[in-house]
Amino acid sequence: MLADIADELTMERFRGRDLRVETKPDRTPVTEVDRGVEEAVRARLASDRPDDGIVGEEFGEQAGTSDRRWIVDPIDGTKSFLRGVPIWATLLALQDGDRGIVGVVSAPALRRRWWAVRGEGAHVDGELIHVSEVATIGDALVAFTTPSFEKYGLGDEFRALAADCWAARGFSDFWGHVLVAEGSADVMLEPALNLWDYAPLELIVEEAGGNFSDFGGAAPSHGGSGVSTNGLLHDAVLDALGRRPDE
Repeated sequence: MLADIADELTMERFRGRDLRVETKPDRTPVTEVDRGVEEAVRARLASDRPDDGIVGEEFGEQAGTSDRRWIVDPIDGTKSFLRGVPIWATLLALQDGDRGIVGVVSAPALRRRWWAVRGEGAHVDGELIHVSEVATIGDALVAFTTPSFEKYGLGDEFRALAADCWAARGFSDFWGHVLVAEGSADVMLEPALNLWDYAPLELIVEEAGGNFSDFGGAAPSHGGSGVSTNGLLHDAVLDALGRRPDE
């Protein structure tokens, strides 16, 4: 399985003292492990699914001849990986056309793996999961990737939402979204994300009974924003953010 291949490579180098790190043009870090995992996943897909396309964070898009394509984020949470924090994961998704049909989030340092197949629900480690039934912002746990919402023109809106909710916590990267899916958090806010960041998470959250959209309520898009909720709170959260569509 692709996730097993990724887990073996990432855990072998996690907390390695000789880890090589570079900085990409967008000033985000990348390690030889990021590249090695994506190369290994691409090699297995080339062997087992040669007709399918692939989109990966590190090596871009490779067109296929079928209607299916795989989305690969070798390490979501590279900064955590670099510092020895166990909150990172490999994200994998399979799309048929533009529709996600399989999503996997594998976090071996946490010994957790979330997955969903369209129409079959969402699971973690073999157990079916479901979003919470919290129905008011005042009772909600709101997760977020960054407190610097001013950068996105949403500083006042974020502070007001954080003040109104039961608790606001910084659960970065994939972590907040899967917490929503399993009912531990009720809302996750991410002002900027790419296709490989959200492709499996969108399906997992929706199959768990929640909603996933951009801050304007539309389907998430590459380079846009993302918010996942338990569904009951979605409209209230979008209203709190001013329902701002991504450019």
